[in-house]
Amino acid sequence: MLGIDDPQIWLAYVLCVLSALGCVVYGALNWKEGEEEEEEQVVKSNTSRPAVQE
Repeated sequence: MLGIDDPQIWLAYVLCVLSALGCVVYGALNWKEGEEEEEEQVVKSNTSRPAVQE
């Protein structure tokens, strides 16, 4: 099939594709998770720094 006779090579290709699909699904499910906490930390860190005068 497609010139690849070794089943181990096919297994490597299949696992690579499944891994990539798994990463896409994980990213889609966790797209916005934790975003609010990061914004609060950025606001807190920006307010705690003294202003720089030039």
